[in-house]
Amino acid sequence: MSKNIIETDAAHVWHPYSPLLNKRPVAEVVSAKGMYLHLADGTTLLDAISSWWVNIHGHANEVLADAVKNQILSLDHTLFAGFTHKPAVEFATRFLDVVGCEQQRVFYSENGSTAVEVALKLAVQYWKNKGQHKTTFVAIEGAFHGDTFGAMSVSARGLFTEAFESLLNPVLYIPFPDGSNDETVLSALEAYIKDGTVAAFIYEPLIQGTAGMRIYSPEMLDKLIRLCKKHDVLCIADEVMTGFGRTGKKFASHYCEANPDMMCFSKAITGGLLPLGVTTCTREVEAPFLSEELNRAFFHGHSYTANATICTLALTSLELFESDVCQENIKRITEAHKKFSLTYVNNKNITRIQSLGTILAIELQTSNGKTNYDHEIRHFLYDFFIGKGVLLRPLGNIIYILPPYIISNDELNKIYHTVEQMLIVLDKK
Repeated sequence: MSKNIIETDAAHVWHPYSPLLNKRPVAEVVSAKGMYLHLADGTTLLDAISSWWVNIHGHANEVLADAVKNQILSLDHTLFAGFTHKPAVEFATRFLDVVGCEQQRVFYSENGSTAVEVALKLAVQYWKNKGQHKTTFVAIEGAFHGDTFGAMSVSARGLFTEAFESLLNPVLYIPFPDGSNDETVLSALEAYIKDGTVAAFIYEPLIQGTAGMRIYSPEMLDKLIRLCKKHDVLCIADEVMTGFGRTGKKFASHYCEANPDMMCFSKAITGGLLPLGVTTCTREVEAPFLSEELNRAFFHGHSYTANATICTLALTSLELFESDVCQENIKRITEAHKKFSLTYVNNKNITRIQSLGTILAIELQTSNGKTNYDHEIRHFLYDFFIGKGVLLRPLGNIIYILPPYIISNDELNKIYHTVEQMLIVLDKK
């Protein structure tokens, strides 16, 4: 580890979700290739969480790197107001075809939070352009939709948002649909939306990420969407984490029969190389904006909107994702997770073990029976796995495995074996 880099980092660099005076030292990554991160101290880590859920084709993928190089030397970037270019148009049309769900229009931004922010603003202006005042949103308890102000507003109140509580928009929350409370959840939603003041219902389809990889059924989600449509409420599917094969299907919304009005994407959209956010909508949502009047235009934009290099990268990543090899890998990982889950479903140290597609979540038993993001056990878990050469970043007392699709069976088994070793250590505590 380079002492100068670490000391300089500590003096000048701010890290996400971390105390500024951090007693736990950061690690210097010097290179990455395939499934592995290589640290300055010579340590090699198996990246079992796709570097925060973004990397699906492995690090330093040469096909993606060549696409970036070729595009950047042809057209690196240009403003997107009053101009267009082939990479943006080609990716939009191909992407909409893959997504389906009646989505017909693409708005480009830079990350998951901004993709959500765009959807929220579109929902409010959709109703304004139709001559109606609807500014209230409904979300699911435990939600996480991002760190910008709109995205924070529709996320769960707690550790991530408490400093900004007074500045957040009021949002209505329905209980998490855990399979035992369907009627309660549906009744709560209908009570909120029946008076016609709710602009949109936003949700993470089938699985809440930051809340602890909590899974609910597509049948229940269909009921929620249909109830919203009955009461003229827009539906926003936040597929930032669930998109691009994470749940087993190409997009989590593909499990449902009812379609959302808008969808948000980021993370794996570029294969983990460069940042991109995308918000899509149906023809119905775009209709009130189809006007030459300036005050009906959507006033939102970013300097790097539809960056040509990143659009080419996203298109190349989409082609890799659609390949038979990638789709077979997703199926292989899905089956491996299911098999491992069944093996440990009755372990005394495990409160919950669930898998959905390439996502495996393990909720560990705690002394006080509580589950929360800042549970102290996360330090033991993180250090234990790092010590075994595996990068897992626990959500408090919840471990999740969410690997790049190139992972081999031997590498999957190494992760599973390390989890088994951790359970043995907990047995002795």
